[in-house]
Amino acid sequence: MLLAGPTRADTFQLNDGQILVGEAVSPDERGVRIRLAEGGYAEVKLPDGSATQTVPWTKFSQADLKKIAATNPKTAAFVEPFIEVPPDEKAKEKKKREITVKPVPRLERPPAGSLLGALFSSSVGLAILFILYLANIYAGYEVAIIRAQPAALVCGLAAVVPIIGPVIFLCLPTRVKFAEAETTWASAEPPAAAAPAEQVPGQPATGLALAAHDEPEAPAIPLAKTFARGEFTFNRRFFETKFPGFFGIIRRDTERDLMLSIKSARGLHVAQRISRIAANEMHIQVQKGLASEEIIVPFVEIEEIQLKHKSAP
Repeated sequence: MLLAGPTRADTFQLNDGQILVGEAVSPDERGVRIRLAEGGYAEVKLPDGSATQTVPWTKFSQADLKKIAATNPKTAAFVEPFIEVPPDEKAKEKKKREITVKPVPRLERPPAGSLLGALFSSSVGLAILFILYLANIYAGYEVAIIRAQPAALVCGLAAVVPIIGPVIFLCLPTRVKFAEAETTWASAEPPAAAAPAEQVPGQPATGLALAAHDEPEAPAIPLAKTFARGEFTFNRRFFETKFPGFFGIIRRDTERDLMLSIKSARGLHVAQRISRIAANEMHIQVQKGLASEEIIVPFVEIEEIQLKHKSAP
């Protein structure tokens, strides 16, 4: 009979004074059921007056909660949130959980100074400054082309006074090279009246006479037309409207002997034909020896264009 009885019976004293003797079974997050020694499950009353066989964890004393958590590891997960930890134990646990930050080796910061001084103090900084210096001189060359200034003057000033030199010339207006005034045709003198042919003696005078045979005059060379930067804007529309005959492979008889003399920053080009044209540049066909060659001329480099006859000086 003793072996058939309950193998384990604990005594639990609730907060309301009720004493339960039995074994704690079926624990969950709400509470635990107490199986009595004589059989069945203990019932407790809830604050609303109803009875339940699941004893809430809040009804157990702190000693009973610790006893339940110690006897059954599975129950400890549900009991621990309701166990009050003393302040000294909390301080010990907090001290255990504290993370100690150990010092690590760090690179020393360079001494504070100016940006220019830092650039001069390293090889990378010197390389950057050298590249910027060359870019400054190239910018002076481009400014010289745009403003029609001597490239040697602008680049030299950019080398002596970086950045400020090109900016000064960029703020100046474009230098205009005025073309020489076109000469006008002198009025041709009226040809002298042909002297009447002498009358042969013995023949009647008639109104017919032999006119003197004049030699044919050489055809006149048309005047050259000059278009200078500042007076005209050199772009695609300018060439399409001023020189439409130079775009065709075969030109008309009136324009067959004309040519374009283009003065640019890269030299003087004599164009026989404009083969292609874009928004910022054009391709012209020039004579080189016995063969022809196509070169590219940017609009920004053109200083002067002259339309003249091929026999003109």
